[in-house]
Amino acid sequence: MGRTIPLAPPRGTRDFYPEQMEARNALFSVWREVAASYGFVEYDSSILEHEELYVIKSGQEILEQLYGFADKGGRRVALRPEMTPSLARMVAARGHALPKPLKWFSIAQCFRYERMAKGRRREHYQWNLDIVGVPEVTAEAEVLAAAVSALEKLGLGERDVVVRISHRGLLASLFRVLEIDEDLWSAVFGLIDKRGKESEEALWNQLRQLAIPEGRLRELWRLLDEKDLEALGAFLEKRGGDAESAGELGRLFALLEVYGIGQYCELSPSIVRGLPYYTGAVFECFDRARRFRAVFGGGRYDRLLELFGAGSLPAVGLGFGDVVIQELLEAEGIRPWMPARLDFYFIPYSEAERPAAIRAARILRKLGLAVDMALSPRKLKPALRECGRLNPRRAVLFLPEELEQGMVVVKNMDAGKEDRVSLEGFLKNPSGYLDSPMDGTGKQTRTSGGRSGD
Repeated sequence: MGRTIPLAPPRGTRDFYPEQMEARNALFSVWREVAASYGFVEYDSSILEHEELYVIKSGQEILEQLYGFADKGGRRVALRPEMTPSLARMVAARGHALPKPLKWFSIAQCFRYERMAKGRRREHYQWNLDIVGVPEVTAEAEVLAAAVSALEKLGLGERDVVVRISHRGLLASLFRVLEIDEDLWSAVFGLIDKRGKESEEALWNQLRQLAIPEGRLRELWRLLDEKDLEALGAFLEKRGGDAESAGELGRLFALLEVYGIGQYCELSPSIVRGLPYYTGAVFECFDRARRFRAVFGGGRYDRLLELFGAGSLPAVGLGFGDVVIQELLEAEGIRPWMPARLDFYFIPYSEAERPAAIRAARILRKLGLAVDMALSPRKLKPALRECGRLNPRRAVLFLPEELEQGMVVVKNMDAGKEDRVSLEGFLKNPSGYLDSPMDGTGKQTRTSGGRSGD
């Protein structure tokens, strides 16, 4: 016997049948609509990237999850795990030829070989919003406002989701005043990033291995739960620390109030983001019940583009994946999109009536209407059952006797009523038959007599 071909997609990836594709396209439409309303323009790049791009500045976790391999020319390449390095490469490639600031967005498919879990796949699509060339926190406020706008368009509100905001500089200031050795910062950042993902006991076992005095760690852990920005600023000033990052966050929260999204946002110093290229404000959005991973996340990465020779260019980015948001909407019972519905379904009685149906379909499609047609010859009753399954707004029957008189039958599938109408009049104003309630007051045709059952 021959080999059995697997029918399921590779583990961690997805097939998109028409119903899933409909939901995906609806989500992408929201993302594109919101991005355009905020003045972002779309870009894209190859899914296949230089592996070196991620070796330069991505975190160890991403390197371990990379789909990397040698191509047939011996070059090391990878399926992109994230979009920010590709954006940095593209900006550096054009250099000063690109007018700043840039407001770019993309909907990129990304791949990571990671452990499967709720809200986690090995491939996903991600809406990326990036602003390059703006050093002020107005950039952070803009991308956050856009992301919250998308959540609202999808049917979520402040009771459903929360945006937790921190600052890498704020944590660095806390580390300094608590006298945590700078050589250990990266390890401590990584463990803080695991809060809520691993047990406190497991985290403390790892923290103790860093040989940091436990009193300092206890103080740090207490400060990570502080929700009062003024209190954190006062703590830093009292201990002689740098409170500039706290001031930046204060200006950001004030702007978020002006944008009308302050109720979504809260201070959360334990948000650090796992990637090492973040330099300023960082943020993540969660459902308030914490049933899922982050809905979106991002932050400021002012030094990443320097690695690609683009000079000093401040930048802020946000990534919003498709997996968690769809799981969250399903859990909340929210379906923000309706299935696309056919305008008309044409049923030619026989092959003799098909040319008339085809010519009529051509005219309606040129008008932008959605028209499907029974392609296989079948009796009228089975054709009407198929029509019911497809659920068009109207069915149009091309019957021999009616066509001889220049007439067709238009059937309202919702009301179950039908009218015998002029084909010429129908083709001149087909939308009128969609808008009309069609109460069946026109001359009725015989669809339940001998013809429909033969």
